[in-house]
Amino acid sequence: MATTKLISPHGSPELIELLLAGDELKAELKKAVGLTKVNITSRESGDLIMLGIGGFTPLTGFMGEADWKGVCADMKMPSKDGLFWPIPVTLSADKEEADQIAIGEEIALYSPEYKEIMATMKVEEKYSIDKNFECQNVYKTTDPEHPGVRMVKDQKKINLAGPVNVLSEGPFPVDFKGIYQRPTESRAVFAERGWKTIAALQLRNPMHRSHEFLAKIALEVSDGLYIHQLVGKLKPGDIPADVRVNCINTLVDNYFVDNSVLTGGYPLDMRYAGPREGLLHAVFRQNFGCTHMIIGRDHAGVGNYYGPFDAQDIFDELWPGALLCQPLKIDWTFWCHKCGGMASMKTCPHGKDDRLLLSGTLLRKSLSEGTEVPAEFSRPEILKILRAYYAGLEDKVEVKLHRGATGV
Repeated sequence: MATTKLISPHGSPELIELLLAGDELKAELKKAVGLTKVNITSRESGDLIMLGIGGFTPLTGFMGEADWKGVCADMKMPSKDGLFWPIPVTLSADKEEADQIAIGEEIALYSPEYKEIMATMKVEEKYSIDKNFECQNVYKTTDPEHPGVRMVKDQKKINLAGPVNVLSEGPFPVDFKGIYQRPTESRAVFAERGWKTIAALQLRNPMHRSHEFLAKIALEVSDGLYIHQLVGKLKPGDIPADVRVNCINTLVDNYFVDNSVLTGGYPLDMRYAGPREGLLHAVFRQNFGCTHMIIGRDHAGVGNYYGPFDAQDIFDELWPGALLCQPLKIDWTFWCHKCGGMASMKTCPHGKDDRLLLSGTLLRKSLSEGTEVPAEFSRPEILKILRAYYAGLEDKVEVKLHRGATGV
């Protein structure tokens, strides 16, 4: 068995996993039943699970006011000697609720969506925030039409801060068996395969030819590729995770060299924070064992809130040592009819009339409207799955989840 020393987790020599197991879990679950219950949102549940599995190493709970402000303003956590962190990880409660909770009290964090207690938390701080300040700094806009801004604006009035014990991973280990992974699991595969350089590809859409091109560029300069897809919540209109998983696994089965790719899933909701979210993606990919993060056009963006390469440029603003995982910046990619294949702005000399620009948004639009999708846009196996999905929106046809090609 080949082994190799992998990149260290962010800000810590070891992963910090807050998910309890065995007798510890049983005892904490029993105690949690008698604690004051605070309902949490889908986003907060996803953050909790990432805290539990070590994806948010070195965080040990939800941020206090100084860290919230420092992260918003400067991407630094004062409580951890200015450690780099790009997006606040916070928990909110109604004022009436918060008033009943004493500093030092333990509470149970309950998910109405999953109908279970997800964690216990010792409340060390209660504070209110300037939501516009967070939105302007993190999302670069206060427009309520932005889904991430709306998420912040919908938060309750008081933030609760403190360390957590995580009791559950929600439905993800069952609903996405073979895809959902903990950092210890991805790291074990990387080490077994002897990979030293691992590039992560963030996905929230099925892979079209542009994604495939990015992935194969990364494989030319890395030992392996980690296709790491979001299995948490998306915005309305995005293609559901199970359909995307099916598409990605089918593509890996048919168009990639065996054992060159590992596919995995993580439980966060998209924040659509563009540049800041690109940085967060690199932070937790480092925790999953990746040395590089592929950053292409409009990474983690939405609408026209960010420039196409803002998520690349923001990495250049970081100070030395802020982040070990480095960006793999790739230019605008497209199909060029004159070149007869995929190309980028750096490699193709031809004009816009010869180029077919590929994007998940355009693909969804064509499929949902029933218009023709050019053959160069996506592999035929993938289009077949997507057409069945869109037909099923009207005909209620179930698309069977393809469970293969986990890369393990």
